[in-house]
Amino acid sequence: MATLRSSSHILVFPFPAQGHIIPLLDFTHRLALAATDIDLTITVLVTPKNLPFLTQLLAAHPRIQPLVLPFPPHPSIPSAVENLKDLPQRCLPALMHTLGQLYHPLLSWFQSHPSPPSAIVSDMFLGWTQRLASRVGAKHIVFSPSGAMALSILYSLWMELPRLDDPRDQAAVVSFDKLPNCPKYPWWKISGLYRACVEGDPAMEFIKDIFHANIQTWGLVVNSFNQLETPYFDHLKRVMGCDRVWAVGPLLPLQDHNDLTVAAHRGGSSSVPLDHLLTWLDACEDGEVVYVCFGSQVVLTNDQMAGVASGLEKSGVRFIWSIKEPSVEHVEEDYGMIPNGFEDRVANNGLVIRGWAPQFAILSHRAVGAFLTHCGWNSVLEAVVAGVTMLTWPFGADQFVDQTLLVEELKVGKKACEGPQTVPNPEELARVLAESVSREKGVERKGVMELRKAALEAVREGGSSAQDMEEMVKQLFCMQA
Repeated sequence: MATLRSSSHILVFPFPAQGHIIPLLDFTHRLALAATDIDLTITVLVTPKNLPFLTQLLAAHPRIQPLVLPFPPHPSIPSAVENLKDLPQRCLPALMHTLGQLYHPLLSWFQSHPSPPSAIVSDMFLGWTQRLASRVGAKHIVFSPSGAMALSILYSLWMELPRLDDPRDQAAVVSFDKLPNCPKYPWWKISGLYRACVEGDPAMEFIKDIFHANIQTWGLVVNSFNQLETPYFDHLKRVMGCDRVWAVGPLLPLQDHNDLTVAAHRGGSSSVPLDHLLTWLDACEDGEVVYVCFGSQVVLTNDQMAGVASGLEKSGVRFIWSIKEPSVEHVEEDYGMIPNGFEDRVANNGLVIRGWAPQFAILSHRAVGAFLTHCGWNSVLEAVVAGVTMLTWPFGADQFVDQTLLVEELKVGKKACEGPQTVPNPEELARVLAESVSREKGVERKGVMELRKAALEAVREGGSSAQDMEEMVKQLFCMQA
């Protein structure tokens, strides 16, 4: 007979990137709420400059405490930087590699702790913690901020290790025949992390080992819900050889998803006051606003900026455009500049936000009907929960896979553009934007409203994600009598 432990301790280790740390902290909040019958201590490991991300979580849960370890140095990472949002995407392998240096400080912490964690929940980019968990006798759970389809493809890449016959042929097709629906992608759409892999390079061998360790983990938690990706969850269970794969999403902000004040501070303070945003949105009709945002990593080239600006202007739609602030280097290299006079010309129709935007609060407002998005998974889930049509423009990472899921399989999105260097045709973009908020909104709007209902049902008591969370807690804290 199995009973639940009366007390326990868990270590949570997020990867320092906006799209990774936010959902894992949301999961940590849900875990603390779900484990009410246990005297549970949760320790969250961060480096010093990432500690502010924990402010809201620590205030909400006295049983959650931080563990702050110094950021390990790396020659490719400036000394003042500890988060991917402040680095070019090409530094991702270096960031993954250097965090591996925390193995020994973390091991020392475990060995000296009077009541060390019995489980480690770590981001999928920190798979080396599986080896640590084995060393200290703890259960290991991988947390995926990506969806089940994207994770299935990522695992397949690192297991099968496909290579180009001709390195110059970026259009060569890679087929994933062992996956549901047998997806295919040209080489240039495959994970940039994988494409950068050089056989024998220590950093890349380390990253390959990360993904192999992920597959050997005790359990897997995915920020998604069953109805969204059923065949891919079944596939992941087959790959891992066990049923300890839990769909616990969509992971929403710390309080009710309709609480816009809480949603506004998800991931940082807004560069525009929330009351100003809401006043502007309140003056708009239902579903007439297009929200434009390409995530925390993407900075558009000046030509792309001009194409988006022209498309918005020609469309005549009301819009909010959130723009990542370009660095000095970006400006010098012709990135991130808003065309001269654009804001004045569209002052009656549009609002431009520089820097962080309270995205979930914006998408949740009744006035927003469409979302021009890079297809990052957090953005996808937030749009689904808000019931907003997605206009897709993937740039890299898992975004092309997410586009496939949205546009081809679920039919809740429409392609607007694709590729990191592609400059949109302003007339075509204007047409797509205008159609997305017209009275004849098409099948995408109907489909996303059905998904919204399914997503909210999944996280309610008795829903599939709530049940998966409950089952995970039972198995995680199970103690044989």
